[in-house]
Parts: sequence; structure tokens; C-alpha cells
Amino acid sequence: MTAVWIDVHAHYTPPMTEDQREAAWHSQREACFLAPQPYLWTPELALAEMDRAGTTMQLLSYLPRTIEALRASNEYGASLVRRHPDRFGLLLALPTDDLDAAMAEVTRAEELGADGFAVTCCRNGVYLGNPSLRPLWAELDRRGAVVFAHPDAYAPGAQGRPAPLLEVGFETTRTIVDMLYAGIFRDYPNVRLIVAHCGGGGALPAMSGRLELLGAESWVPNPNAVTRTEIRQQLARLYLDTAATGLPSSLAAALTMIPPSHLLYGSDSGVPCSTPETIDINRQALLNFPGLPPEQREDVGRNALQLFPGAAARLGKAGKASRNTASTGPDSDTCPTPPWPHR
Repeated sequence: MTAVWIDVHAHYTPPMTEDQREAAWHSQREACFLAPQPYLWTPELALAEMDRAGTTMQLLSYLPRTIEALRASNEYGASLVRRHPDRFGLLLALPTDDLDAAMAEVTRAEELGADGFAVTCCRNGVYLGNPSLRPLWAELDRRGAVVFAHPDAYAPGAQGRPAPLLEVGFETTRTIVDMLYAGIFRDYPNVRLIVAHCGGGGALPAMSGRLELLGAESWVPNPNAVTRTEIRQQLARLYLDTAATGLPSSLAAALTMIPPSHLLYGSDSGVPCSTPETIDINRQALLNFPGLPPEQREDVGRNALQLFPGAAARLGKAGKASRNTASTGPDSDTCPTPPWPHR
């Protein structure tokens, strides 16, 4: 495996009491997600799992329901990056159901040292293509921001099955198509959008040919006159992560829509729907995928470095410190603590 392996789709949870964890667990089970026990995330557990799996850095995201919880969790995420700058990065959550609150969080990006932003495809009924969010997209465009779009983690189950199994894919696909017809990609081309789960469990790439073929036909409502060429070009500009979608059925479809350089590694770790076993199976499938040559499969783990120069710089600084450690020797009084003890 490549020496640098960046995970753009990893979650964290601020500290919770036992009662809060128990309440979250019961809420999950009521939504058809039959987790056998309350879930626990800590930075120590996350780092241990990263060491085991050979993950260099995780770009962390967390999108709680309320604005108050979101602001507090952004601050906690920033503290994790300060403590572990070469292991974690932060995708600052934006409450896109409240424009003023979202704009206020954007202004805190530098203060909190965010590497990018995270948004919910549909937050409390507000889709990312909603006209009310145009000022937000304009500001993100001005910044040339990297934005990670994730489906609603709190969506109810459907037909007796939990949302993470199927509904997240459909919600993601509906959201991106709505943004396409709303002219978001045309009007704000400097935003680099990462779409979770290989574009909704691979659903968006699988639909992309149909969208290009039929999406500009006269019988389709199209107030912004999006053309067939634009549909193809704008979808090709998206970035897709491989969270729970490193399998050939998803990757083959993805690579008909985007170039290999826009495929990023995602583990979807830090949530109860992912286990070390499923994460390992998914990554091994990616590394064995016959639709890419071996060097491009390895590139999936480092393509994100082009999107996140701040994170790349922290890795470079840590690597330099590690080399200095090796040159001075372990017995030197000036020897710093190795930044990558797992390497």
C-alpha cells in the first residue's frame, strides 16, 4: 500500500454521557437500524484503528441536527486537529437549513483551522440546491472551497430497512440532480464538491448516462436550460469517495462519469454502520479492482492531497520532523517525539 493514505470520509463524535449514548442507540433502533449496542467513538480508538489499517490521515466530519450542537462539535473537531495535526483534518459542518448560521460558520473556518466544509444533502427539508442557499454557494465559490456532501444521517427507515442501506443513495442522487438543474455547478464552478459513497452508493454514476441522454429533452422541466453537454461536463467535475462502494459494481459506474483522479478514498469509519471487517473488505476490493491499473488504485489513497493543501503541508512537516528524528538518533536530547509512531 502507498505510504500516504488519506481518508476523506471519516466521522467523529464529541464526548457523550452514557445516557446520551443510550438515547442515541434507542433512536437508531426506532429508525430500523438494529445496532446491537450503543456506539462509542474516541480519538484514541480512531487512531488505533487508523494504525491497524495503515491510514495516514482522516478528514473528519460530523453533522448534528441542531445549530448549537453543530457549532460545539466544530470546535471539538478543531481541537482534535490541534492535538493530532498530522493524523486528522476537519471538514467544518455547515447548518444549511439556516443561511445566516451557515454563513457565520464559514467565517469561523480560519479560526478553527478547517481544511474544508461538510454539508447535508437535505437538512431539515432544505436541499442543497435551494435558492435560499445561493449566497452560501457564492461565498464558498469565492474561497475555492472543498465541500463534502453527505446524506442525512438521521433519516428514518423506509419499508422496515434503515436509511444507511438504501435511502442515503437515493437522497444523494436527488440532491446532486437538483443542484445540476438549479444551475449551482454552472454558477459556482470554483467549488470542489466531494459526493459521499461514490455518488450515493454508486446510484448517481449509474444514472448519469440516462441523465445525459434524456435530461435536456423538451419534456423535462429545465428553467436554466442546462444542456446535454453541461450535464456530462458538470457531473465529470465532481469528486466521489469510495465509502462502502469500493466494489466493482460501484467503481465501474463511477469511472464512466469521472476521471480516476477524482476518485478519493473514504472509509465511512466512526459510525456504527461500518466495522473494521466491512472497511477492510471494501478497501481490499478497491485495491484489487481490475478496472484501474495498480498505480491508479494506489492513487485513490492520495488524490485528496491535491484538494487539501493545508493537510498536505501538515503531513510534509511531520515527515520532515520524522526524518530529522532519524538523523539525530534516538539517544539525542534534541530528538523530537516521532509524529507517525505507526510508520
